[in-house]
Amino acid sequence: MIDSAFFFNALKRRGAAFFTGVPDSLLKSFSAYISDNTAENQHITAVNEGAALALAAGFHLATGRIPVVYMQNSGLGNAINPLLSLCDAAVYRIPVLLIIGWRGEPRIPDEPQHITQGRIQEALLATLELPHAVLTMDEKALRFQLDEAFAHLHETGSPYALVVRKNTFVNYNLQQKPPTTTVMSRENVIEAIMLNARKDEVFFSTTGMASRELYELREKHRLGHEKDFLTVGSMGHTASIALGFALARPETRVSCLDGDGAALMHLGALAAIGERKPQNFRHFLLNNGAHDSVGGQPTIAPAVDFCAIARAAGYGEALPITTMAELQFALQRPRFAGTSFFDLRVSCGARADLGRPKGTAEDNKRLFMERI
Repeated sequence: MIDSAFFFNALKRRGAAFFTGVPDSLLKSFSAYISDNTAENQHITAVNEGAALALAAGFHLATGRIPVVYMQNSGLGNAINPLLSLCDAAVYRIPVLLIIGWRGEPRIPDEPQHITQGRIQEALLATLELPHAVLTMDEKALRFQLDEAFAHLHETGSPYALVVRKNTFVNYNLQQKPPTTTVMSRENVIEAIMLNARKDEVFFSTTGMASRELYELREKHRLGHEKDFLTVGSMGHTASIALGFALARPETRVSCLDGDGAALMHLGALAAIGERKPQNFRHFLLNNGAHDSVGGQPTIAPAVDFCAIARAAGYGEALPITTMAELQFALQRPRFAGTSFFDLRVSCGARADLGRPKGTAEDNKRLFMERI
């Protein structure tokens, strides 16, 4: 296994000077070490992988130095456009070292949203004509591998990728935890929203812990799962999925359980919702200022006024909520006839015994559509 400090310092010695990306569970030790050991102007947690590449390109244009972009392979889709139309050798020739977590590697058990992505990972990189190597777990061999990667970066001026397998890095825990400013737990908030819902109300929940908690809460209260669409993949798109449904079924109340990292990833969804103003739409932002399901790395959400954005986008109302009493008051008042947004400040973390949905993603879709 590779020590994150060893890897980080090996990159720095070879000229890496700026780090950005979207956290990944396979890279959580490495990205946590970056967060704890990099100056503020040398590291930024990007809103999505494409934006990370753009940030890296801007840094290179300003300094001529090599930036590093980290991501989960499921986020590679967000990065393809700037990879091919910005950084590629046929366009601007921007040297970027990509560190890509290999979720869904063949013969390694993983969640359904990662199976196809993992299976085609190396073939996809080959199709993109992106030179790459699978990161070794031997520190002696790593020196030669990094020498080869940086030789490519300097000689061609174009990107190179290192693909990281599960359990490559020695565990390292983030020291700079996001500040805790609330006593509300995400699971308690979801439970209150769920129990307040109309009988015909449907839920769309974002990828990560929120969907797992919604599933467990239905089990706890002996309720069915046919009213919930659990968005296990496609991070950042739950609000758009919910909007598409709400517009097609205006008679059905829709609740979207979103996350701050997910909302930031594709923030334009708020503009689309605000422009259409579906009268049957409630948008709940479970905002803990962290990428909770992949290691707790901070997002930029604490610096963002989501309610102001929602109002400016056209939502009928937007309410910040920091206590369970405020939430209960908001849920039990007379129904607001319009598009609602709630910025719910919740704490990080989840139960240690939190389970996962027992059925497949396709089972979830079938139950949901049969109920509709």
